[in-house]
Amino acid sequence: MAHTVSARKRNRQNLRHRARNRWRLQAMRGAIKEFNDKLAHGSVDEAKAAFLAVQKVLDRTAAKGVIHPNQAARRKSRLNARLKARVLSGN
Repeated sequence: MAHTVSARKRNRQNLRHRARNRWRLQAMRGAIKEFNDKLAHGSVDEAKAAFLAVQKVLDRTAAKGVIHPNQAARRKSRLNARLKARVLSGN
């Protein structure tokens, strides 16, 4: 239990930040799931639109410091590779 006023404030801030970061991670994972669903079951145009949305969410999540920028770049690269494979396969 925190005793000083500044430590109590820091605890309150940590709780708020943790909740906000969890929300951002859930939004990121949800966008990735939506992209995967569009890639598997939707049209190529839907998958491209979903990829643009995922890209935006990943960049925003990295900018806020929730994930490392390199992790965002790696995820975007892998998702883009899957999208390109789908486009080239013609399905």
